[in-house]
Amino acid sequence: MEAVPSSLQAEIQQTTPFRSLSEEAILSILRTADLVRTAITDLLAPAGITMQQYNVLRILRGAGEAGLPTLAIGDRMIESAPGITRLLDRMEAKSWVSRTRCKIDRRVVHARISTEGLRLLDNLDQPLRSSTALGLSGMEESALGQLIQLLAAARQSIQPGEPAAPRQTAKDEEFASKARN
Repeated sequence: MEAVPSSLQAEIQQTTPFRSLSEEAILSILRTADLVRTAITDLLAPAGITMQQYNVLRILRGAGEAGLPTLAIGDRMIESAPGITRLLDRMEAKSWVSRTRCKIDRRVVHARISTEGLRLLDNLDQPLRSSTALGLSGMEESALGQLIQLLAAARQSIQPGEPAAPRQTAKDEEFASKARN
């Protein structure tokens, strides 16, 4: 009996089955993330803002008037940004943020969203809320809740700096058995 290709397998035109369910799950997450990232990037592009810049503005809006230290912004980023200082330099040049050095500890720099940055976010809020990529419009709320829980569990199983421990499932064993035969 021939195995029916998964939707991801068909989508990426892969002719051989995945080696394991784990491999398919990881590739499915990466493919979905790429589709969402592309949709958001396309929405942000006309405003002249990148996803990382948008993320910084979103973080700073949430922080309020007090702003945040530069390193705290880096810790809260959805995608890691090793050059957070350079990113803030570019955003400050566009008048989206302001920075001040801490008087007590001169090594600490606080960033705050500017009025112009708030205006930009306000203009982007509705198009982003309306985006099917962000709303995942084809999914019911219960499925979205389940997806959020599953993704949280996946993130929790991956410790930064340490490889995730492989977990063999019955389906993984079935895949491995088929691959050996």
